[in-house]
Amino acid sequence: MAYIIGGIGTSHVPTIGLAYDRQRQNDPAWAPLFEGYKPVAKWLEEKQPDVLVFFYNDHGNSFFFDCYPTFAIGVSPEFDMADEGAGRRPLPNIMGHPKLAEHVANRLLNEEFDMAVFQDRPLDHGCNSPLALMWPHEPAWPGAILPIAINVLQHPLPTAARCYKLGQAVRRAIESFPEDLKVVVVGTGGLSHQIHGERTGFNDTDWDEEFLRLFVEQPEVLKALSHAELIRRGGAESAEVIMWMAMRGAMDGQIRCLHQNHYLATTTNMAVAVYEQVGAGPREAVRAHANEQLSGVEDIPGTYAFDIAHSVKALGLNRFFWRHREPAFRALVTRDVEAAFEESGLSEEERALVRNCDWLGLIRYGVSFFVLEKFARVRRTSNLEVYASMRGESLEDFLATRRVPASA
Repeated sequence: MAYIIGGIGTSHVPTIGLAYDRQRQNDPAWAPLFEGYKPVAKWLEEKQPDVLVFFYNDHGNSFFFDCYPTFAIGVSPEFDMADEGAGRRPLPNIMGHPKLAEHVANRLLNEEFDMAVFQDRPLDHGCNSPLALMWPHEPAWPGAILPIAINVLQHPLPTAARCYKLGQAVRRAIESFPEDLKVVVVGTGGLSHQIHGERTGFNDTDWDEEFLRLFVEQPEVLKALSHAELIRRGGAESAEVIMWMAMRGAMDGQIRCLHQNHYLATTTNMAVAVYEQVGAGPREAVRAHANEQLSGVEDIPGTYAFDIAHSVKALGLNRFFWRHREPAFRALVTRDVEAAFEESGLSEEERALVRNCDWLGLIRYGVSFFVLEKFARVRRTSNLEVYASMRGESLEDFLATRRVPASA
C-alpha cells in the first residue's frame, strides 16, 4: 500500500528560483536561504520517496480568472515548467503519476471534494521554485509529482479548516492505493508577506514563529482563523498558508519538526520545514473501490464510463475533435485530414479509428461523445446516424425503436 512518510512546508517565492538559476547559492544575501534547504534535500535523499504530493497555487500562469478552480488535481503523465513572462526555467519536465492521481481524484470526489481535473498545464513557481532546491534533477527528477492546486488568489478562498479536511481526505486516498509507494506531502506558500497596496512589504516574524509552533502543537487554533485574521497577522498574501494546512491535515495527529529555517531577505519571510509523524509507518490499508459511485458499471452491457484513465489515454484524440470548434481547423480536416492528424500528433491507431469513422471504437478507446459529435458534424453525419452505428443498426432500424421516429 501507499503511505505518507513525512511532510515539507516551504515558501515558493519566484526569486528563489531566479537566484538558483543564476547560481547565487553562495551569495551572502542568498546563502542563508539555500543553507536552509540542504537538510531538506538530505532528508529526501535518505527517504527516497516515489511521489511528492504538492499543495500549491497557480499564479495566473496555467489558470486564469475566467475559470479559476478552488481545488484542482493534475493527472498528466508529465508536467512542463511554466513560462511566466521571462522564459521557461531551465529545468527538465517532471513525471506525474496518473494512476495515483486518478485514484486520489476519485476518492476525493466521493468524499465530496469537487475537484477540477487538469492535464497539459505547466507548473509555475508555486511548485518549481522550491522543488529545484530539494530534489536533484540532472538529467531527470528522481520521482514523480502529484500537484493539487488550491485557490489563494481570488476570494472567496477555501477556509483553513476546509484545506485541513482536504489533506485528511488525501491521506485516506493515498492509504487506500494498492501499490507500494512512499509519499511526501508538501505544503507551499508564505510565510508573512504582502505585495500589494500601501501595506506592501509588511512582515511579522514573531507571528511566523508562532504559526510554526502552532502548526506542530495546536493546528486546531490555525484551522479556526479567518482569512481576515491571517491577513491581519501575516499580510494579505500570507493567507496562502492555508496550503500548509492541507499538508498538516495529511499528517493528521501528532507530528515532530525535524528541521526548520526561515529567512527574510526582501518582501517574504521564506520558510522551509520538515515534519514526520509521531509513530511513523504504514497504517492499516483501507481497501475500497477507487470510485464507489461507479462500482458495478462494468457489468452494464454496452456502457463505457468516460473516466480519468480514458481521458489521460485519449487526451490528444479528444483535443483533435474538440478543435473542430475552430473554423480554420475544420477547414484543415476537410482539406487534408492527414495534415490535421500530424498537427495533432495522433498515433497510427488513433488515425485509423478516425479514418474509418469507427464511432464505437472511438468511444471504447476513450473519446467523449461530446467532442466526437463535433467531428460528426464536419462529416455531415447526424447524431442519430452515429447512435445507430454504435448499436450496429441501420438508421431506419434505429428510428423504428424511437417513440416518434417520423419527427426525429
